[in-house]
Amino acid sequence: MKINYSIVSRYPAPLRLGVFIVSLLILWLPTAIPFFFLFKDDLNFRTIVTMSLLYINFIILLFFWNSKIHGISNWWRIYGLTFTKKNIIELLNGLTIGLFFTFGLFFVEMILGWVVFVKPSQNLSSLIFEGLLSAFAIAFAEELLFRGWLLEELKMNYSIKTSLVCNSFIFATLHFLKPLQEVIRTFPQFPALFLIGMILVQAKTKCNNRLGICIGIHGGLVWGYYILNVGKIIKYTGKASLIFTGIDNNPIAGIMGLAGLIILFFLVRWKR
Repeated sequence: MKINYSIVSRYPAPLRLGVFIVSLLILWLPTAIPFFFLFKDDLNFRTIVTMSLLYINFIILLFFWNSKIHGISNWWRIYGLTFTKKNIIELLNGLTIGLFFTFGLFFVEMILGWVVFVKPSQNLSSLIFEGLLSAFAIAFAEELLFRGWLLEELKMNYSIKTSLVCNSFIFATLHFLKPLQEVIRTFPQFPALFLIGMILVQAKTKCNNRLGICIGIHGGLVWGYYILNVGKIIKYTGKASLIFTGIDNNPIAGIMGLAGLIILFFLVRWKR
């Protein structure tokens, strides 16, 4: 008997997303469970392997999902993942924006006397290279998931405006999964994550649905913070409250970070 998979495309967005997630778990768990038992004592390696398997299964499922459910073959084009000159330039521009935003934020804090720049704790060139690789991997994976697959699924049922807001809210929520006590303590981080989500979806909309700009901005933010944080280049002076500099020294969990993200949001929104 031939199964009519296309009927799923007519489901409401929440139900359709649920079907996708359950399907992904069915694919992933049989491959991931052995590693949970084999590497009980090596949490880092176990996490890297299991998350890599999750993403590989995600990509595999995208081919089946788009082909059988939506009748789309070149789904990566629909998501904005095209290897074109314009997309590459936008990726590099986004990388510059994200990097300059991160360093600019701490530069302002240095002028205010809240932080000082110190000598890196490790070789700067290797720090920059490792940071770039990590940032690109994280940005590519998350942008294909959130501003690629999820955004397009939402747009099938909702208006552009509603889709952008829902996408940003889901992005912030999934990055904020933690015990209730920690949610309350670090709550200023949530609106910042929502703003980052809105910046990224706005950027994609302004660039005719191309994904390069999102990967670039996201990667630049991660890259800049990786260099400063892992390299221990920033030292807080204690002259400003954590309300301003960020809870747990997380720059986006403070007033300064929020203010910077609001400015970046409007700059992206007003871009022609």
